[in-house]
Amino acid sequence: MSLADFLDPLQQPLVTVLDTPVSWTEVLGFGSGALCVWLVARQHLANWPIGIANNLFFILLFAQSGLYADAGLQIVFITLAVYGWWTWTHGGGPGTSVLPVRGTSRTEWTWLLTAGAVGTLVLTVLLSRATDSTVPFWDALTTSLSLTATYGQCRKRVESWWLWIAADVVYIPLYAYKELYLTSLLYIGFLALCLMGLRSWNRDLATGRNRTAEVAAV
Repeated sequence: MSLADFLDPLQQPLVTVLDTPVSWTEVLGFGSGALCVWLVARQHLANWPIGIANNLFFILLFAQSGLYADAGLQIVFITLAVYGWWTWTHGGGPGTSVLPVRGTSRTEWTWLLTAGAVGTLVLTVLLSRATDSTVPFWDALTTSLSLTATYGQCRKRVESWWLWIAADVVYIPLYAYKELYLTSLLYIGFLALCLMGLRSWNRDLATGRNRTAEVAAV
C-alpha cells in the first residue's frame, strides 16, 4: 500500500457542516487537539505525544486548504514537542524531575517579541511571493504567535497562555474564512481551554512563590 492509498481515506468527507464537507483529518485533528490542550492545562506529560499526533493530522489538513505556513509550522511543532517533552521531565534542576511554572523574564520577552515580529514579516513576504496563499499576513502572524507560545509552553512560562489566546482570536475567523468550520469551532474550544490553563498555571505560580517565601523565612 502506498502512502497515497493510506492518506486518501483520511481526506474523504465524514460529515457535512453548514453545507461544507468535513474530512476524517479535520475530525481527528479536532479530537486530538482538544485533548492535547486539556492535558497541557493540567500539566500532564501525555500532552506531548498527543500533540505530535495532532500535528500530523493538521499537516494534511492545512496543506489541503492552502495554509502553507500553518502546515510547515506543524513540523516545527513536532520538533518543539520533543524538546518540551524532555524539558518537562529534565528541566527542573538537580534533584527534581518536575519543571515548575515560572514567569517570563524581561529578556525573554524582548527576544520573543523581536523574533515574532521578524518572523511575521519574513513569512508574509515569503507566502506572498512563493505561494498562492490568499491570507499571507494572517497565516504568518498566527504562525509566529504559535511558535512563541509553544516555546513558552516548553519552558512552562505562564504568559505563554496569553500568546495562545492571541493566536486563537485570529485563528477562529481565519479558519471560518477558509471554510474549515469544525477547526474554527475547535479553536473556540481551545480559547476556553487556554483561559482554564492560564488560571491553573497562575494558581501554581502563586503557590510556588508562596512556598519559596515560606522557605526563605525559615
